Amino acid sequence: MKTIVVYYSRKGSNKYLAEKISNSLSCEIEEIKPRLDVFILFLMNIHLGIRSLKHNIKDYNRVILCGPIWMGKFIPPLSSFINKYSQQINKLVFVTCCGSTYAKKDEKFGHGLVFKEVENRLKKKCLFCQAFPVGLVLPDEKKEDTDAFMKTHLNDDNFKGEILERYEGFIKKLNLVSR
Repeated sequence: MKTIVVYYSRKGSNKYLAEKISNSLSCEIEEIKPRLDVFILFLMNIHLGIRSLKHNIKDYNRVILCGPIWMGKFIPPLSSFINKYSQQINKLVFVTCCGSTYAKKDEKFGHGLVFKEVENRLKKKCLFCQAFPVGLVLPDEKKEDTDAFMKTHLNDDNFKGEILERYEGFIKKLNLVSR
């Protein structure tokens, strides 16, 4: 299955995750570049769209869209990607390194709400969504420490244990869905 990973990352965790997925699948990767990358405007849901991608999305059987969720919101660069390319997408998997936990995924700031939005916007084109909460790489005593949480980014040193197990399961699921 011809696959491309398309990602947006502000602090690097989603870039790390996108590169890891691309390497695991030996597939193309491309960064989403907003026309104007201003964090405060994104928080106010103001955006001017994204620059065109170098790759032709309709040439791929599957797009893996990787990016953050901020305060339970599908952020403008990711939303703009869906708006711009939805007609060209054959199948999509949305994946995120985010702040919400699995236990709180359906609360106001949870990733579950964004997953529902992606599924509603893409209907049958959305194969599935997967979250990798950054808290999975924190020691138990730091999981509720907001400062530690905000300063933690995925990297080769901390991508182990539960998050690695979930990642390996995610890659297996991708391979099964592609059959």
